[in-house]
Amino acid sequence: MKFIELELPGVYIIELEPISDERGFFARSWCIDEFEKHGLNTKLVQCNVSYNHRKGTLRGMHYQTKPFEEAKLVRCIRGSIYDVILDLRPDSAAFGKWVGVELTQNNSKMVYIAEGCAHGFQTLEDETEVFYQMSEFYQPEYGAGVRWDDAAFQIHWPLPNPIMNDKDINYPYWQL
Repeated sequence: MKFIELELPGVYIIELEPISDERGFFARSWCIDEFEKHGLNTKLVQCNVSYNHRKGTLRGMHYQTKPFEEAKLVRCIRGSIYDVILDLRPDSAAFGKWVGVELTQNNSKMVYIAEGCAHGFQTLEDETEVFYQMSEFYQPEYGAGVRWDDAAFQIHWPLPNPIMNDKDINYPYWQL
Protein backbone atom coordinates (compact mmCIF):
# COMPACT_ATOMS: atom_id res chain seq x y z
CA MET A 1 0.00 0.00 0.00
CA LYS A 2 1.13 3.54 -0.73
CA PHE A 3 0.20 6.22 1.83
CA ILE A 4 -0.06 9.76 0.44
CA GLU A 5 -0.77 12.42 3.06
CA LEU A 6 -3.12 15.15 1.88
CA GLU A 7 -3.24 18.82 2.89
CA LEU A 8 -5.16 17.92 6.06
CA PRO A 9 -2.94 16.42 8.78
CA GLY A 10 -3.68 12.73 9.32
CA VAL A 11 -5.77 12.40 6.14
CA TYR A 12 -4.35 10.03 3.52
CA ILE A 13 -5.08 8.59 0.14
CA ILE A 14 -4.08 4.95 0.29
CA GLU A 15 -3.33 3.31 -3.03
CA LEU A 16 -3.46 -0.44 -3.37
CA GLU A 17 -0.45 -2.12 -4.94
CA PRO A 18 -2.04 -4.93 -6.93
CA ILE A 19 -0.21 -8.06 -7.97
CA SER A 20 -1.78 -9.05 -11.28
CA ASP A 21 -1.94 -12.23 -13.29
CA GLU A 22 -4.32 -13.83 -15.83
CA ARG A 23 -6.99 -14.25 -13.12
CA GLY A 24 -7.07 -10.59 -12.09
CA PHE A 25 -5.23 -9.10 -9.15
CA PHE A 26 -4.61 -9.46 -5.43
CA ALA A 27 -3.85 -6.54 -3.09
CA ARG A 28 -3.74 -5.80 0.62
CA SER A 29 -6.27 -3.20 1.74
CA TRP A 30 -5.51 -3.38 5.46
CA CYS A 31 -2.33 -4.04 7.43
CA ILE A 32 -2.10 -3.01 11.07
CA ASP A 33 1.71 -2.68 10.83
CA GLU A 34 1.49 -0.28 7.85
CA PHE A 35 -1.19 1.86 9.50
CA GLU A 36 0.75 2.00 12.80
CA LYS A 37 3.92 2.98 10.90
CA HIS A 38 2.05 6.05 9.62
CA GLY A 39 0.67 6.89 13.09
CA LEU A 40 -2.92 6.06 12.13
CA ASN A 41 -5.65 4.67 14.35
CA THR A 42 -5.73 0.90 13.89
CA LYS A 43 -8.87 0.25 15.92
CA LEU A 44 -11.57 -0.97 13.53
CA VAL A 45 -14.85 -1.91 15.20
CA GLN A 46 -17.51 -1.53 12.54
CA CYS A 47 -17.91 -1.78 8.76
CA ASN A 48 -20.68 -0.07 6.81
CA VAL A 49 -21.93 -0.14 3.24
CA SER A 50 -23.72 2.72 1.50
CA TYR A 51 -25.60 1.87 -1.70
CA ASN A 52 -26.85 4.79 -3.79
CA HIS A 53 -29.34 4.38 -6.63
CA ARG A 54 -28.74 7.64 -8.46
CA LYS A 55 -25.91 9.80 -9.72
CA GLY A 56 -25.78 13.06 -7.76
CA THR A 57 -26.70 11.56 -4.38
CA LEU A 58 -24.94 13.51 -1.63
CA ARG A 59 -24.38 12.11 1.85
CA GLY A 60 -22.76 14.33 4.44
CA MET A 61 -21.15 16.17 6.02
CA HIS A 62 -21.07 13.77 9.02
CA TYR A 63 -18.90 13.27 12.09
CA GLN A 64 -19.16 12.09 15.70
CA THR A 65 -18.32 14.29 18.67
CA LYS A 66 -16.16 13.48 21.70
CA PRO A 67 -15.74 11.01 23.28
CA PHE A 68 -16.76 8.99 20.19
CA GLU A 69 -14.82 10.75 17.43
CA GLU A 70 -14.14 8.27 14.69
CA ALA A 71 -11.51 7.60 12.08
CA LYS A 72 -12.80 6.18 8.79
CA LEU A 73 -11.29 4.18 5.98
CA VAL A 74 -13.45 4.62 2.86
CA ARG A 75 -13.36 2.85 -0.50
CA CYS A 76 -15.74 2.95 -3.46
CA ILE A 77 -16.36 -0.63 -4.56
CA ARG A 78 -18.90 0.05 -7.34
CA GLY A 79 -19.31 3.18 -9.43
CA SER A 80 -17.56 6.39 -8.39
CA ILE A 81 -17.77 9.17 -5.83
CA TYR A 82 -16.34 12.58 -5.09
CA ASP A 83 -15.27 12.16 -1.46
CA VAL A 84 -14.89 15.25 0.75
CA ILE A 85 -13.07 15.57 4.07
CA LEU A 86 -13.45 18.74 6.15
CA ASP A 87 -11.08 19.50 9.04
CA LEU A 88 -13.10 20.52 12.13
CA ARG A 89 -10.29 20.09 14.66
CA PRO A 90 -9.93 23.47 16.43
CA ASP A 91 -6.22 22.90 17.14
CA SER A 92 -5.40 21.91 13.55
CA ALA A 93 -3.44 24.21 11.26
CA ALA A 94 -5.92 23.11 8.56
CA PHE A 95 -9.07 23.92 10.57
CA GLY A 96 -11.92 24.80 8.23
CA LYS A 97 -10.14 23.51 5.12
CA TRP A 98 -11.36 20.64 2.99
CA VAL A 99 -10.04 18.24 0.36
CA GLY A 100 -11.88 16.30 -2.31
CA VAL A 101 -10.78 12.98 -3.80
CA GLU A 102 -12.33 10.92 -6.56
CA LEU A 103 -12.71 7.29 -5.53
CA THR A 104 -13.78 4.76 -8.14
CA GLN A 105 -14.15 1.02 -8.47
CA ASN A 106 -11.31 1.17 -11.01
CA ASN A 107 -8.72 3.38 -9.31
CA SER A 108 -8.75 1.21 -6.15
CA LYS A 109 -7.91 4.19 -3.93
CA MET A 110 -9.04 4.49 -0.34
CA VAL A 111 -9.11 7.53 1.88
CA TYR A 112 -8.22 7.51 5.58
CA ILE A 113 -10.09 10.20 7.51
CA ALA A 114 -8.74 11.27 10.90
CA GLU A 115 -10.86 11.77 13.99
CA GLY A 116 -12.35 15.27 14.18
CA CYS A 117 -12.95 15.58 10.45
CA ALA A 118 -16.37 15.68 8.82
CA HIS A 119 -16.96 13.41 5.84
CA GLY A 120 -19.32 13.32 2.92
CA PHE A 121 -19.50 12.26 -0.70
CA GLN A 122 -21.45 12.76 -3.90
CA THR A 123 -22.03 9.89 -6.31
CA LEU A 124 -20.79 10.38 -9.87
CA GLU A 125 -22.64 7.36 -11.30
CA ASP A 126 -25.88 5.49 -10.77
CA GLU A 127 -25.70 2.36 -8.60
CA THR A 128 -22.67 3.37 -6.56
CA GLU A 129 -21.58 1.45 -3.48
CA VAL A 130 -19.20 2.66 -0.77
CA PHE A 131 -17.52 0.53 1.92
CA TYR A 132 -16.42 2.11 5.24
CA GLN A 133 -14.39 0.81 8.14
CA MET A 134 -14.86 2.75 11.39
CA SER A 135 -12.79 3.15 14.56
CA GLU A 136 -15.85 3.70 16.78
CA PHE A 137 -19.33 2.28 16.95
CA TYR A 138 -22.07 4.55 15.67
CA GLN A 139 -23.47 6.56 18.58
CA PRO A 140 -26.58 8.46 17.37
CA GLU A 141 -26.53 10.89 20.29
CA TYR A 142 -22.96 11.92 19.34
CA GLY A 143 -23.65 12.12 15.62
CA ALA A 144 -23.33 15.59 14.13
CA GLY A 145 -22.93 17.31 10.82
CA VAL A 146 -22.39 20.56 9.00
CA ARG A 147 -24.21 21.82 5.96
CA TRP A 148 -22.94 20.58 2.63
CA ASP A 149 -23.28 24.12 1.20
CA ASP A 150 -22.03 26.16 4.17
CA ALA A 151 -20.40 29.36 2.88
CA ALA A 152 -17.89 29.15 5.77
CA PHE A 153 -16.21 26.22 4.00
CA GLN A 154 -17.07 26.76 0.31
CA ILE A 155 -17.00 23.10 -0.64
CA HIS A 156 -17.21 22.70 -4.41
CA TRP A 157 -19.37 19.71 -5.28
CA PRO A 158 -19.10 18.40 -8.85
CA LEU A 159 -22.83 18.05 -9.62
CA PRO A 160 -25.61 20.61 -9.08
CA ASN A 161 -28.96 19.87 -7.41
CA PRO A 162 -27.86 16.97 -5.20
CA ILE A 163 -30.22 14.24 -4.06
CA MET A 164 -30.24 14.40 -0.24
CA ASN A 165 -32.28 13.42 2.79
CA ASP A 166 -33.86 16.00 5.12
CA LYS A 167 -31.36 15.38 7.92
CA ASP A 168 -28.35 16.27 5.75
CA ILE A 169 -30.10 19.25 4.14
CA ASN A 170 -31.01 20.70 7.53
CA TYR A 171 -27.70 20.52 9.38
CA PRO A 172 -26.94 23.93 10.92
CA TYR A 173 -24.52 26.45 9.50
CA TRP A 174 -21.13 26.47 11.21
CA GLN A 175 -20.40 29.29 13.64
CA LEU A 176 -16.81 30.42 13.10
